[in-house]
Amino acid sequence: MTGLDNLEIYRRYDPDGMLSDLHGLPGQCRQAWEKANRFALPSDFKDIDKLVICGMGASAIGGDLLRSLTFGLSKPLVFVNRGYDLPAFVDSKTLVIASSYSGNTEEILSAFTQTLDTRCKKLVITTGGKLGNLAQEKNVPTFTIDYHGQPRAALGYSFIPLIALLSKTGFLNNQSSGIEGMAQSLEALLHDVAENVATPLNPAKQLAGKLFGKLVVIYGAGILSAVAQRWKDQCNENSKTWAFYETLSELNHNAVVGYEFPKEVTGKAFILMLRCPSLHPRVLSRYQITSEILKKAAVGHEIVDSQGKEYLTQMMSLVFLGDWVSYYLAILNHTDPTPVKAIDYLKKRLSGTNT
Repeated sequence: MTGLDNLEIYRRYDPDGMLSDLHGLPGQCRQAWEKANRFALPSDFKDIDKLVICGMGASAIGGDLLRSLTFGLSKPLVFVNRGYDLPAFVDSKTLVIASSYSGNTEEILSAFTQTLDTRCKKLVITTGGKLGNLAQEKNVPTFTIDYHGQPRAALGYSFIPLIALLSKTGFLNNQSSGIEGMAQSLEALLHDVAENVATPLNPAKQLAGKLFGKLVVIYGAGILSAVAQRWKDQCNENSKTWAFYETLSELNHNAVVGYEFPKEVTGKAFILMLRCPSLHPRVLSRYQITSEILKKAAVGHEIVDSQGKEYLTQMMSLVFLGDWVSYYLAILNHTDPTPVKAIDYLKKRLSGTNT
């Protein structure tokens, strides 16, 4: 296994500099928050009862995190729409946000085009592309992402402006202190997980070592369900490895029965159970009991706890840790974390079809 404490390997396997993106996330969250607070929203955005966020991949995960964060709100109801078509319930009381980093995601272009024939409120989040051009043509408010890199590294811009939107429209209290507290927590965590911190003191490097050569499965619950998905996505795209996620307590009604077969998987899988103190007490009990079941089944696993007291900090501290773990796992796999060749191939093939 490659030694993660040899700083030369980061220059060798990360020529595009994703390491810099990881270091920059706390600052990116602050920048996105400041820009979103300066962004003028139409006054009728306050008159909604539903929020539909249309996105795919990294441009959708911000919506998933928002839905988890706002689970306790009576309105607006938050939906994440991954697909070509708008939900049938979209109406004049719905705000549809089309989120596409590139502005060229075909599913989002399709869904956004459909909004133009409805009375729903509309907003676009993008760097430009076809979506940006169409929004400009139709006079749709557009929040421009001030970040250049991989979409998955722009999480601050796909998530934080959504929080600002709900704050500016009165659905959430002012979140300035919460955003700053979260950013400070990420900066503190950075001192523990950065590449110059030796493996014995670095939890991200340690977890990557445990996942190396394994089938990765991430468990999460409640506000951490979307965080578990983020870990899965990052392991797929950064580490180029098989990864899946499940949610508690749903997995206690099915997945726990499936640890027996095939026997060959038992030693090849590793399960990370993301946990935070804000979860329902009965769900927290399920973590311990599920751990006992995994131990009896001889399945490698570990519980990973969040940091902070606020929901946002608990979520983002684990997101940040997962980003670093997936990066280190890429290095252990001797692969560049930046390219996503299979996705590029798929897009190229689709561009040649007429369907």
